[in-house]
Amino acid sequence: MDIEQARFNMVEQQIRPWDVLNQAVLDLLFKVRREEFVPAPYRSLAFVDMEIPLGHGENMWPPRLEARCVQSLHLQATDKVLEIGTGSGYLTALLASLAGKVHSVEIHADFLKDAEARLKAHGFANVTLEAGDASRGWENHAPYDVIVVTGSLPVIPDLLPAQLAPGGRLFAVVGDEPVMSAQLLTCVSRGVYRSETLFETSLKPLVNALQPERFVF
Repeated sequence: MDIEQARFNMVEQQIRPWDVLNQAVLDLLFKVRREEFVPAPYRSLAFVDMEIPLGHGENMWPPRLEARCVQSLHLQATDKVLEIGTGSGYLTALLASLAGKVHSVEIHADFLKDAEARLKAHGFANVTLEAGDASRGWENHAPYDVIVVTGSLPVIPDLLPAQLAPGGRLFAVVGDEPVMSAQLLTCVSRGVYRSETLFETSLKPLVNALQPERFVF
């Protein structure tokens, strides 16, 4: 496989057509080598428009979702980011390439170990990986300028936006199958938020995601 041609095709055929036009984000997709964050058995699928299995029933996002997420956050070099769910570490690397500091929390210890090795190999010194359950937020380094949730949420727990600094942005896929949408929540001021629906998609639920009360008939 011609890796660079496959990478080019991914950007031009999957990502640009999905309204990812920010040049800094597109450049990043050539700089951070996605195939080196994909589990070895699936490396040949690194540039395919699909979820890639990671283990524990978890998946790596499709490339277009990763790119659209990063573009929507308008990351700044001074931003402090909380990533809930490290996974392979690839999205972590994209975030860390544009932000000042990334705190990534992962519930599966083996994911954390593998992601740490990959991120170190690529020289990311502005990432802190922590083991734990951040499904209700992560107080350790709050407030954050950016929060990214890598599994879907039926509802957004109140504690998550409460950990945003004024001007901070929260990206999450919200809803239940078959109707989910990517949401961008912006903290206008303390306790005041603006919500924007970005696009429809579908994503595996976050482990231990808060469940809303449901009517039983």
